[in-house]
Amino acid sequence: MTDGTMAGDAITTKLSTEGADLLTLAGVADANLAELQKLFPVRITLRGEAMSLTGAPDVVEKAAAVAQRMIDHAKQRQPLDPDDVLRFSMEGPARDGGVPGRIVLPGVRKVIQPKTHGQAEYMQAMLDNEIVVGIGPAGTGKTYLAVAAAVDALARKRVRRIVLARPAVEAGESLGFLPGDMQAKVDPYLRPLYDALDDLMPPERVARALETRVIEIAPLAYMRGRTLADAFVILDEAQNATNAQMKMFLTRLGLNSRAVITGDKTQVDLPKREDSGLLQIERILPGIDGIGFHYFTEVDVVRHRLVREIVKAYAADAGA
Repeated sequence: MTDGTMAGDAITTKLSTEGADLLTLAGVADANLAELQKLFPVRITLRGEAMSLTGAPDVVEKAAAVAQRMIDHAKQRQPLDPDDVLRFSMEGPARDGGVPGRIVLPGVRKVIQPKTHGQAEYMQAMLDNEIVVGIGPAGTGKTYLAVAAAVDALARKRVRRIVLARPAVEAGESLGFLPGDMQAKVDPYLRPLYDALDDLMPPERVARALETRVIEIAPLAYMRGRTLADAFVILDEAQNATNAQMKMFLTRLGLNSRAVITGDKTQVDLPKREDSGLLQIERILPGIDGIGFHYFTEVDVVRHRLVREIVKAYAADAGA
């Protein structure tokens, strides 16, 4: 509920904060309100069950849209920090009543909820399609949300296993200089997948699932010749899969399987960029029913705000 009153050339708009956690809304040492005021030159007052914004009409209108998203977050007891406020200002007003979709994972008391519209659309795409290709810069949650969706599908018995794969660039002869057996050589490439699992499942459950092969983490090359049925399969860092490897991976899918392919087109490590299987499927697979493509932008970066600025700087340099 809002209302606006005029005071000279300024306007005051009040937003209802009823039901919102005011400590969450304001942030530590009022950091969230300070960020809002930094983004928009308005005077902010938070009293009782209302937030008042005073300033120039066009500025107050923009600030109120961001403030309303902050209030909605605080009502749902979702974490809120200044970086979220900045992201809200970049995205603009909430669409379709906000950012929908959440995953509640058993055993870790963790609720996975999209922080941006882009993340929400990505999660919806994973529900609507058998194969989803998520493309975008680092820090947008491509892999983390895919692993969360896989763990959720396993917990709900929608699949019987999870298969996580990554191309180990130059896996094979060129890794000979690394110590240990082949598994030890490729483990550094797979570590981000282990890290995501460790954050989404109790450690003992992860260990048991890996031991019983309910969850398998392996280099992409190990997928050759297999049929993956009743599985949620994730191919991470797909920009480093060759055209032949990508075709091999896609043709492994069996009955009742889903696949998520994630990658960043700006970080191709292959000797020839045109050999990237991610770039090839981007050209040839759109339009096939059951395959969805989702593109993230720097707005969806949910790591440190400097990561977002770094992504923007590199994008600007590439386009110069």
